[in-house]
Amino acid sequence: MGILERGGNAFDAGVAAAFTLQIVEPHLNGPGGDVPVILYDVRRQQTEVICGQGPAPAGATIAHYRSLGLDLVPGTGLLATCIPGTFDTWMLMLRDYGTMRPRDVLEAAIGYARHGYPLVERITETIRTVEQLFRDHWPTSAAVYLPEGRVPEAGELFANVRLAETYERILRECQGGTREQEIERARHVWSQGFVAEAIDTFCRTQDVFDVTGRHHRGVLNGHDMAHWKATVEAPIHYDYGRYRVFKPTTWSQGLVCLQQLALLKGYDLDKLDPAGPDFVHLVVEAAKLAFADREAFYGDPAFVDVPIETLLSEAYNAERRKLITERASLELRPGSIAGAGGKVEARVSAGKRVAVGATGAGEPTVGEIQTFASGNTRGDTVHFDIIDRWGNMVSSTPSGGWLQSSPIIPELGFCLGSRAQMFWLDESHPAALQPGKRPRSTLTPTIAFRDGEPYLAWGSPGGDQQDQWIPQMFLRHVHSGMNLQEAIDAPAWHTEHFPGSFWPRESRPGVVVVENRLPRATIEELDRRGHKVEIGGDWSEGRLTGARREGVRLKAAANPRGMQGYAVGR
Repeated sequence: MGILERGGNAFDAGVAAAFTLQIVEPHLNGPGGDVPVILYDVRRQQTEVICGQGPAPAGATIAHYRSLGLDLVPGTGLLATCIPGTFDTWMLMLRDYGTMRPRDVLEAAIGYARHGYPLVERITETIRTVEQLFRDHWPTSAAVYLPEGRVPEAGELFANVRLAETYERILRECQGGTREQEIERARHVWSQGFVAEAIDTFCRTQDVFDVTGRHHRGVLNGHDMAHWKATVEAPIHYDYGRYRVFKPTTWSQGLVCLQQLALLKGYDLDKLDPAGPDFVHLVVEAAKLAFADREAFYGDPAFVDVPIETLLSEAYNAERRKLITERASLELRPGSIAGAGGKVEARVSAGKRVAVGATGAGEPTVGEIQTFASGNTRGDTVHFDIIDRWGNMVSSTPSGGWLQSSPIIPELGFCLGSRAQMFWLDESHPAALQPGKRPRSTLTPTIAFRDGEPYLAWGSPGGDQQDQWIPQMFLRHVHSGMNLQEAIDAPAWHTEHFPGSFWPRESRPGVVVVENRLPRATIEELDRRGHKVEIGGDWSEGRLTGARREGVRLKAAANPRGMQGYAVGR
């Protein structure tokens, strides 16, 4: 908000927010992670996507991982690392859409990193969960996150001076000349200067303990860093009544939201109670079908021909709609499209989440920090939506490089991400690992037009749940007349029916997790229809935010769940 009030636009503010979130929510995202951005630029009158999803390094081949005795990419450590995509993405957005210099958008983040910020409870909970991992195997992380050899307390002032020094050095080495020249030098320092050198050395020399219980070196190197840049591309979209909904293409899971809308378009949702059993059942069953198609068809479109037009066509969805009955499906049922898709592999887990010793993996849902029967710990991600006075819009979901993903690189003060765990080690699969290929990410920001005008930016953290909560909010707003805050606050749910995107890639057929606030009659009817209903906390589903434009009026709403979401405007 300070950036906006100093004359910056939504793109300047987005960059400043993103760098600050890396510092104050390190359990949710970091400089070594990845990011998709979807934006509307008033000047160009165009909706575009910036792809900050770094691809697999040149040395990341299926043969290499199989030679290590692996059938899945580990969920933590250096083997799970793709090329970090966040820094170049923010510099590209600043250069082409913003108005400020690198120092303007980095000064808040540097201040918090150098002088400290009060730790939120979730950070200390996360550190406590991986404390033994840090002590026994990741001493560079222990040096940062276990100050004086202890888990810091919630509310304690916490600093990461080395990370502040990293960003300060980038600013020193890029200063001088025009705004654009400074930005380009900053990009060079990151990808070919001291940052890339430190990452190259760490990956080549460190044997890092990961979720497999063994030590592995990474394959990311300086050559990979030097030869990748963030790119701008067109979004995909689907028309739903008065609305046109835009998403990143199939290197993300964004299409799964659009597929759900295409299926649900065939029902009169205006007449249904958004907390009633008919509404919940239809939305859950549509999600099962769409996510099954995600597993069968989605991948980096630079490598895979994904039949997007067919998947969104009325003919295809009319046939798929016939599979939705009054009974809950317990099968994974991807569609069949000639010449497209691959086999769907599901690792079925019958167990519930249990507290066990953690080694760390995955991308979190919100709710309690939990470990799973397989031993992996899940974190989360961040999301923001910004609309400025001119009508520019940004929706973005920065993620990865969270403190529990891999060890801190001591010269830099941050760790690398673990997005490569989303690849399959199966050459025939659309999401198969391949050098230079983007993993099929769960990150999925959203923009919608209404009656041809830019209207709404929204999204959520939460891994596989993102494109369940995102359409739920939209449907409640569109069909039930709820305002943004009501649509966010309403009782929510998610299904775990399909293979998870994160190690160990398990599925729980038929399982629907609902908030306890859902009416008892709805829960009982879902159970009668064959859903395996699990009841979560009253406020345990999602971390949605949204910003909306109606003429000159701007409105925003944020999720009360987790007490880390805010809506700010003036």
